[in-house]
Amino acid sequence: MSQSAASPDRRQVVTPTRVVAGICLIAPFVAMLWVSSYARIEPTFIGIPFFYWYQMLWVLISTALTTLAYTLVQREQRARKGGAAQ
Repeated sequence: MSQSAASPDRRQVVTPTRVVAGICLIAPFVAMLWVSSYARIEPTFIGIPFFYWYQMLWVLISTALTTLAYTLVQREQRARKGGAAQ
């Protein structure tokens, strides 16, 4: 017979860590798709309209969130394999 889904050696596929990583990866898409939130000129930053500097800020934020998601998933994979989570 095949193993049941509730067997003790079977681990969850969707874990809280992966949910957080997924949120980190989806947040930039949501922010950029919600155009009405940043489709304006004011406030300007060193003469650059809001529309442009908001998008450039999200490039940096996206980099940080992607790095965080990668780190979380790597740490979880190391813990699953029995290695020390650093």
